[in-house]
Amino acid sequence: MSPRTTARRILAAGALAATALTASGCGMITAENGGSTSSDGGFQLADHIQDRIDDGQPMRIKLSYHDPSLAFAAPISAGMERAADEFGADVQLIGPTGGDAAQQVSELQTLIQQKSVDGLAVSSSSSDALKPVIAQAYNAGIPIVSFNTDNPDSQQMGFVGQDLRSSGAAEAEELLNVLGEDATGKVVVFSVDTGAGWSHDRFGGFEEALADSGLEVVGPVNVGNEPNAAYNTVESTMSGQSGVAAIAGLDCCSTTAAAQWVQQSGNADEIAVVGFDLLPATAEYIERGVVDFTISQNPAEQGYQAVKVLHDFLVDGAEIGGVDTGSQFITEENLADATVEG
Repeated sequence: MSPRTTARRILAAGALAATALTASGCGMITAENGGSTSSDGGFQLADHIQDRIDDGQPMRIKLSYHDPSLAFAAPISAGMERAADEFGADVQLIGPTGGDAAQQVSELQTLIQQKSVDGLAVSSSSSDALKPVIAQAYNAGIPIVSFNTDNPDSQQMGFVGQDLRSSGAAEAEELLNVLGEDATGKVVVFSVDTGAGWSHDRFGGFEEALADSGLEVVGPVNVGNEPNAAYNTVESTMSGQSGVAAIAGLDCCSTTAAAQWVQQSGNADEIAVVGFDLLPATAEYIERGVVDFTISQNPAEQGYQAVKVLHDFLVDGAEIGGVDTGSQFITEENLADATVEG
């Protein structure tokens, strides 16, 4: 039995911070009687929304996800629907198939112009692309938060999701537990979109956490969203590498592409595979001993909390800050109790 296999078997599943409230970088936004201005007078709820609140109408809350066709959107939608049932809100998951940022912006602009939404939560593959439309919603008096992917330095009123930099650091630290503190060799990192803000933040935390180790970080290598192309990129990248101790995915789909290559190349006992999210394929690779662990970012909770913070602000005058939906390590030991994402 190899040392890596032994380490895998003794790896203890753990959880990072559970759902916790944190202050948003742009400050708390408060409401006195179901929506008002912030303490600095920056946000003014639109009159047509206030009228709907006063009339007791269901709040129209839309979650704009950067690609609803992704498997990750299914648990987000499930959490959103749970919140809708609990709060009596009219909710909908929207967004462009294929992750077209321009199409996502256009869809949001139409909602704002038509005054057909009372609260917005947005998730973008590129934070810069949505900054102007976030400002447009804010200035139009529509409360808006980001979820799943953050939009820092925008006029978002809060963020619901996982702390990306911390989650990258956690992935690296747990990888050291798998390999051993004295491990050497290369760690090849893959991402579906190395140019995205979420990928940059997660990789930054990962790289920093391994800075003082004996491991050499290679990448991140962009694989894209298409499964066959992602696998081919992993295969071609790995053909030029030697002395690889581990592969790390920064997201759902680069993780499965890496696991597929490790399995098909017969390297499951030699190369550790770690990543993010718990797609059905990832769960199967964990069961087969190909993936050592993955980190769930609680997508159902992201959908639920995105609706809740907006509804609570509009109807109850609650503060909008940030919600850290936490992270959980999923291994073979606790896989049976985990929620598969998709």
